[in-house]
Amino acid sequence: MTKALVLTVIGSDQPGLVEALAQTVADHGGSWESSRMARLAGCFAGILKVRVPEEGAATLFDALHALEGQGLRVIVEEARGADESPVFRELELELVGQDRPGIIRDIAAGLASVGVNVAELATECTPAPMSGETLFKAGARLHLPDSCSEGALREALEKIAADLMVDIALAEPGD
Repeated sequence: MTKALVLTVIGSDQPGLVEALAQTVADHGGSWESSRMARLAGCFAGILKVRVPEEGAATLFDALHALEGQGLRVIVEEARGADESPVFRELELELVGQDRPGIIRDIAAGLASVGVNVAELATECTPAPMSGETLFKAGARLHLPDSCSEGALREALEKIAADLMVDIALAEPGD
C-alpha cells in the first residue's frame, strides 16, 4: 500500500532546492505525482503531491524536515481526501484591471457567494503598456457545483467587474 502526502515547501531561492527535494523523495521510494512551484520575491515556494510506500512514510517525513539544513522548510500533510473529485463543471476565469488592495478578497467573496470553488489561481501585477500604472491579472480554474448555474456565476462576476472596474472573461477549459 502507498500513502499520498501533500508537501508545502518554501526557502530562499537558490540552485539545487528542487533536486534536493526530488532526491529525498526518490531515496525513500516515493513518486513525485504533481506540483506547482514558483520563485516569488526571492523565495522559492511550492506545493506538491507525492506517493510513498506506507512503511517509508515516517522516514521520508523525517528526511524532508532535515532539508531545513539546506534552507528549505517543508510542511507535510497526509492526503486524507479521496482521489476522485465530486462531479462539478469546470470553467476558466481571466481577469485584468487596475490593481488595488482587496481585489482578491472581493473576487473570492463573489465566487464563494454562489458556491464556486477556486481549484487553481495564478496572479501577477505588471505595468500597463501605455500608462505605467499597475495592472492586476488573474487566471483561475473554477469548479461549479451542481447547485450553481453558469448564469448565476456570470451574474456574480458581472457585479464584481462593475464594482472593481475590471475585465472578466469566463470560458470552458481549452476555449
